[in-house]
Amino acid sequence: MTVVSNPDHRGGQEHSQKTSGLLDAMNRQLATGITVLLCLSGMQFCLYIVLRYLAPLLGADPDQWHLFAPGFSNGGDPVATTSLVLHLVAGVIVMVLGCVQFVTAARRRWPVMHRAIGRAYVGSAILAAVGGLGYIVLNGTVGGAVMDVGFGLYGVLVLVAAVRCLRHARARDVAAHRDWAVRLFVLVVASWLYRLEYGAAGVLGTGGHTPQFTGWFDQMMAFAFYVPNLLIAEMYLRARRRDGSIAWRIASLLALSVAAAVVVLGVYSRW
Repeated sequence: MTVVSNPDHRGGQEHSQKTSGLLDAMNRQLATGITVLLCLSGMQFCLYIVLRYLAPLLGADPDQWHLFAPGFSNGGDPVATTSLVLHLVAGVIVMVLGCVQFVTAARRRWPVMHRAIGRAYVGSAILAAVGGLGYIVLNGTVGGAVMDVGFGLYGVLVLVAAVRCLRHARARDVAAHRDWAVRLFVLVVASWLYRLEYGAAGVLGTGGHTPQFTGWFDQMMAFAFYVPNLLIAEMYLRARRRDGSIAWRIASLLALSVAAAVVVLGVYSRW
């Protein structure tokens, strides 16, 4: 018996495939654009951290380190101060290496270098998280309990993402490794996004900020600088899977568009 396919059904499949392909391309281009903008502007942030807080430490007495970071470093607790320095140094390294790891051409052409940098990247992420968590436990944050919880959870999530990223790489599970690498990256850049989002809020005039970081906007930002990143990353990861629906692709595109607008506005506020 001869089976005759339904031309309408076949045409619908082709249309769906074309739509999915177009949405995939738009998602990739938008995600790439956001990543490039975050990396380029983030290098400026790293340079500021190095010149403002780290360079003066060279040759300085460790007991005097708190003088170079007033309001952050506690001169009465050298362990807390050391934790802060560890957080800053490792944070700069992880930001730079994270951007390098997402250069596709380098990753494909020099896989050995990619793996070596990846180990340093994950190690730096772990050290930055440990340093930040140590500082929170010993000294607390400027914003009090809400900021302590928000930033503490952020540090724990960085640790989890870093360990999972490394574990899947060692297990040769490339797909899972890439997914966790994306999650780790959006967490790593969150420290820079925190500044950008405050800049965007300043342009929009949202209010809610106090010098003690206890306003409604400050308390929201204790979580909002990384939770939306993870949600958008999950949408993007679901959308790029082969079995991902058009709905996920559209949701990812809309979420990335909002993220792009926030990043552009935040970068604009810094100039």
